[in-house]
Amino acid sequence: MNPTPPQPVEILYRPAASLRLRPKTKKNYTQQCNVVYAEAHGIGLVMDIFIPKHKTTNFAVLDVISSGWRSDRVILNEHVGLGAIDALCELGITVFAVLPGSASLFTASEMVGHVQAAIRHIKNNGKVYEIQPERLAILGVSAGGHLGALTALNVQRGRTVAYDPLRRWSTDVAAIALFFPPTDLVDYGGRSFDPRTLDSMNIKSLFFHCSTEKVEKDTLIEMLTRLSPARVTAHNPPPFLIVQGKEDPIVPWKQAEKLAASLRTAGGEVDLVYKEKGGHPWPDIDIEIEKAAQWLYTKLQGVVN
Repeated sequence: MNPTPPQPVEILYRPAASLRLRPKTKKNYTQQCNVVYAEAHGIGLVMDIFIPKHKTTNFAVLDVISSGWRSDRVILNEHVGLGAIDALCELGITVFAVLPGSASLFTASEMVGHVQAAIRHIKNNGKVYEIQPERLAILGVSAGGHLGALTALNVQRGRTVAYDPLRRWSTDVAAIALFFPPTDLVDYGGRSFDPRTLDSMNIKSLFFHCSTEKVEKDTLIEMLTRLSPARVTAHNPPPFLIVQGKEDPIVPWKQAEKLAASLRTAGGEVDLVYKEKGGHPWPDIDIEIEKAAQWLYTKLQGVVN
């Protein structure tokens, strides 16, 4: 792949995103910015592509860029700062840092649809990106992990006779690595993730575009269930790695346990790793990130065409 120089664009609505300070990296990649992978209501959905300078594989990882179900360049730079891009590119893996959109503009269901669209785009352009479609995995952190898990568990099958070539591709992935993802919104640390009682307007709009004040409880529970990876009936799920801090103040640590139990019931392969003193995140998370990168590499290496 011959990357074009990053194209500067004006960053609106979040001034901090325009700061020219960048996290320290090993600089083992070339970054292609603001590549449009889909369009939603006339809005271009973008991703950054990180191509290893020493590209030794045709493996790819889709990194879901979302924190608090908000997605922008500040959060993307946090992923760079955590060392996720470095760790993957060091192994020769091409990284697609996908921005799926933010709540209040989009619901969680729509954001999952955007990640699915990104998967189809990446697979359809595999020759351009010099990656093998079957060797595509997902990485997700926090809300990005929630969206990534829902994507991996709600596969849209490709239709070989589809007029649109993008729709001929399935949205399945070979593996998925998650860090402290919310997985059960019905029982979130002993209470439901009820948008009617939440202070954040962004979180309220995560479920419905309309006001939630008159939403019936049964309708709400149905929506929360649908958006809970731990409550999705999985069919042939890909291998999962779940990394969770035991002292996470935001995501109760048993959320990881619930997803792992659900996947094992479905016959899935799960590696569950706890960080005893880990928060959301923790100071030396680079250790777990490098292990996750190696885990993804191993799973992609084992894919049989």
